[in-house]
Amino acid sequence: MTGSGSADSGSAGSGSAGSAPADPSGDLLLRIATGDAAAFEKLFTDQSRILMAVILRIVKSRSLAEEVLQECFTEVWTRCSGFNPAKGTGRAWLVTLCRRRAIDCVRSVQSQQDRDLADGLRSTAETGDDVEQTVIDRAESDRTVSALKGLPEDQSRPIVMAFYQGLTHAQISQTLKVPLGTIKSRIRDGMKKLREELEASR
Repeated sequence: MTGSGSADSGSAGSGSAGSAPADPSGDLLLRIATGDAAAFEKLFTDQSRILMAVILRIVKSRSLAEEVLQECFTEVWTRCSGFNPAKGTGRAWLVTLCRRRAIDCVRSVQSQQDRDLADGLRSTAETGDDVEQTVIDRAESDRTVSALKGLPEDQSRPIVMAFYQGLTHAQISQTLKVPLGTIKSRIRDGMKKLREELEASR
């Protein structure tokens, strides 16, 4: 009556220390803390589906949710000694861990998007204020129109949208359904070609 082995698979009242309801996940976590790989595999089999649902409700992306779930079980294997059965059930500990990881993921993604947007706006300025002003000043000139027509469409179109229609890089990215980083690169490369063309035609 030691409670080891298959304690979490059915013997409801045989747990150690006389806890009220059996805690199969908690028992598995305690075994995992001792390096029990079989307990880890069983915990993953038993709990991964419900934990995936918890994460997915927060991150709203299946691919991200799968990454977070993998990170959570990596933490379970390496740090589950942090589980204390006196403070709650194993299931509750797992759900809290997954929710915390999912929220961190959402914040990280949002932070990266904010950095990309800031970088996009900054790179537009770094393209060269002189170049930007030259294009705007010559918006009606035949040379500018001709130079724009000479660019590949994937470069000329975002330039027109940015400088003539007043759209931000983020708005262009959403409209064209092209990643923000790609839009920034296309505008930067297109502006460089425009500058070379305009300088050559002076």
